[in-house]
Amino acid sequence: MQNNNRIWQRFKNNKPALFASICLSIVVIITIFAYPLSPDNTPDANRSNFELATLPAGTTIKVLLKQKAIPPLPVSRVSAIFFGKPSPAEYIPIRNIQIYPNSISIDRYLDEKSTIKESYQYATIGKNINSTNIQELAIKNVTYYLGTDRNGRDMLSRLILGARVSLSVGFIAVLLSISIGLLFGALAGYYGGRVDAIIQWLISVVWAIPTLLLVFAITFALGKGFWQIFIAVGLTMWVGTARLIRGQILSLKKMEYIQAAQSLGYSSGRIIFKHLLPNVIGPTIVMAASNFAAAILIEAGLSFLGVGIQPPTPSWGLMIKENYNYLITNKPLLAILPGLAIMIMVLCFNIIGNALRDAFDPKDI
Repeated sequence: MQNNNRIWQRFKNNKPALFASICLSIVVIITIFAYPLSPDNTPDANRSNFELATLPAGTTIKVLLKQKAIPPLPVSRVSAIFFGKPSPAEYIPIRNIQIYPNSISIDRYLDEKSTIKESYQYATIGKNINSTNIQELAIKNVTYYLGTDRNGRDMLSRLILGARVSLSVGFIAVLLSISIGLLFGALAGYYGGRVDAIIQWLISVVWAIPTLLLVFAITFALGKGFWQIFIAVGLTMWVGTARLIRGQILSLKKMEYIQAAQSLGYSSGRIIFKHLLPNVIGPTIVMAASNFAAAILIEAGLSFLGVGIQPPTPSWGLMIKENYNYLITNKPLLAILPGLAIMIMVLCFNIIGNALRDAFDPKDI
């Protein structure tokens, strides 16, 4: 307990790491409640208005809410919070509206300079809509705080949901890689001999294959998709953990308390899981933080190359791919914003990883 308190005190005294932890905590809370916090709370924030493509940040557009001919299926409140809620109405951007007793006439927004005249009967807009309540029930001002992408989708909403994808990939990939690395590293370090030789050979083979090429191969074998990326990234990141844990176990198994446990006839499984692995938690946590940052970068790279998260699911790497052509135009933020989000997230995890390494340093404890 005393060591744990001293480790926490060291970590807390590292101001950059503490600030990075606060930032990540805020991001986690935002991603959990991504849909309630997003301006566009439809699934995948995929409400497209091609007329509103690449709007600058802070633009406010007036829209007409026209009920869809086939309304979406209702969803529960819990589902709406975690998976979004399909919009029951089309968002038609307008500049002006003329109200008549039985219909309305709008100047539909086409681009910054062009409009087109359209007319709608009240019955086609929605139930109980008439000339007296249309302004309240069917006209809405929508603000795009970070602008829109090339498909007219809200950039802020896509960035928030992209954080959910990055954190999910990182968490599952780290959980998978740490589990495999702990198991193989512990077996190799404890048993030695032929078991160690086989695991070392497997580690060397996996290590010799470039990470992206190995991820490509696993992705092509499993198929493109959300969960496939989790598995592919996780299966390529366990070797570093296995080598680290193997070295730690080789050192720990020579300790007197391990030799005493062996003399008492404890099973190998009990010694490994109750006496060895609890003593390598520190290095494992440090490795997990490092792998988290690496998983985010790998997922972003795969999505940018088109073999990662598939549209319309928002991913920071995919957003860069869709908008990188705008870097040489007057709208570079479309690609800079997701790139900046990746940089900040990876930097936070690297800072935390370095701080944890210093906090767990046995020379100072």
